[in-house]
Amino acid sequence: MKVVVGLGNPGREYAATRHNIGFRVVEAFAGVHHIRLRRAGNEALAGRGVVGGADLWVVEPLTFMNRSGAAVQFLLGEAGGSVQALVVVHDDLDLGFGRLRFKRRGGAGGHNGVRSIIDTLGTDDFLRLKVGIGRPAPGIDPVDYVLEPFAADELPGVSTLVADACEALRVALTEGLTTAMNRFHTL
Repeated sequence: MKVVVGLGNPGREYAATRHNIGFRVVEAFAGVHHIRLRRAGNEALAGRGVVGGADLWVVEPLTFMNRSGAAVQFLLGEAGGSVQALVVVHDDLDLGFGRLRFKRRGGAGGHNGVRSIIDTLGTDDFLRLKVGIGRPAPGIDPVDYVLEPFAADELPGVSTLVADACEALRVALTEGLTTAMNRFHTL
């Protein structure tokens, strides 16, 4: 059983921010695959489905980003999934806007949501799909940058980025990680 988790902050005020691209990707992924997200306790929105023969849960934590680990731990328990079956989708400042990267293991790279998951689960042995949001211009605080909506000139690219990330997830889950990396790391 795979557990696909998108990271973001709950609430309307954060919905369109760069930091919530993980939520946007899993919402779109769930929609494409007809998986209905419903409240799962107080910790998350979650839905179960089958994608290309792969049984999976799609999850959006209802905790704030820096407490994502608690929600992920709860849902892994509910889903009966192992840490190795976990796929976390999150924004990444170090990737140019529109780029995608899969990574298994490693540090948090300054991402508080990923750090919370590592700290709570006691391991970094899970797959991440990093969604590139690019770096802020010099003089702009990265914290402010990730909590801002995408710029007007980026909006057409956001739709493409979300669609590409959904397809990358599908390929990784159904055709294998190597195939997904070969296909999507070139974007």
